[in-house]
Amino acid sequence: MPTVLAALIGGFLFGLGLTISQMINPAKVIGFLDLVGDWDPSLAFVMATAIPAAAVGYSLARRFHSPLCALEFSQPSQTRVDQNLIAGAVLFGIGWGIVGYCPGPAVAGLGLGNPATVLFVVSMLVGMGSYRVLQSRIVNRPRPA
Repeated sequence: MPTVLAALIGGFLFGLGLTISQMINPAKVIGFLDLVGDWDPSLAFVMATAIPAAAVGYSLARRFHSPLCALEFSQPSQTRVDQNLIAGAVLFGIGWGIVGYCPGPAVAGLGLGNPATVLFVVSMLVGMGSYRVLQSRIVNRPRPA
């Protein structure tokens, strides 16, 4: 139960931060990404505060031998930059620039009931599911003898 409560509190705080910073507003995000047009620098302040806050959190976490709500810390299984990471980052950036949403703010924005947000989240989930299906078929396909 403490793990579920911690997840709910963390999710609520994350969503609240995204809402207050207007990261759930695609027009605001696109305005920030539009460096040659009507640039809106206000989201730079979000990053300027989020990065030090995350650094403090990581610094505090290093002092613990194990996390408070799990058996062990989870580390990335892959630490090298490869073509899949680069391709994924490029697709993510293109999608973010076109639509003005990335996954966290889109999920937080579902509460507003905007049909475009719902369409984005459904499309995102379909894309994630399709990737998993295709990836498992590629990994499990028979090899020529």
